[in-house]
Amino acid sequence: MWEAVFAQGVPGPVAGEADLTRAEAELGFPLPASYRTFCRRWGAGLAAGHVRVLTPGSEPETDLVTGSELIAHSIGAVVAARPDPAFEVEGDDPSVVERACFFGRTEAGEFLFWDVVPDRPEYEIWVMGADLESVRFGGADLADLMRRLQGPAVRGILGMAAAPLPSTFVGDAVPVTH
Repeated sequence: MWEAVFAQGVPGPVAGEADLTRAEAELGFPLPASYRTFCRRWGAGLAAGHVRVLTPGSEPETDLVTGSELIAHSIGAVVAARPDPAFEVEGDDPSVVERACFFGRTEAGEFLFWDVVPDRPEYEIWVMGADLESVRFGGADLADLMRRLQGPAVRGILGMAAAPLPSTFVGDAVPVTH
């Protein structure tokens, strides 16, 4: 599946089954199938030249659980300080933000999150703007999001000035263990 999404790529540190199971236990919900295959195939790195997907692992900078908590806490603090904490949500369903689990970010400061709805094998992916006010639909799953970012749909996800992103993945350097 992923070879059809990224024409060129070098994997980064990949997540093993133990890492994925630990993340599920700590987050309290099953990880989506598309995300699990991404973590096993590509791992930590830069997708489409613009998107960093957090993956379960020992590196705090790229770990899903650590990063998700940090992003949620940071966004929560900013939103709590605003006089109007409402979000402009595409489709006018603000409840997607209440079910958000952040799992990535773009180089421009947007945040990726799953709309965690129980008993679904996949969660829709949404993108919160760097302004922390706008929320746009990203894709039905992770592979769908990456394909959409590589075509004209990118403008509806990242903004009208966005151009289609490349079909590449560049993995982070694999940490040296002694």
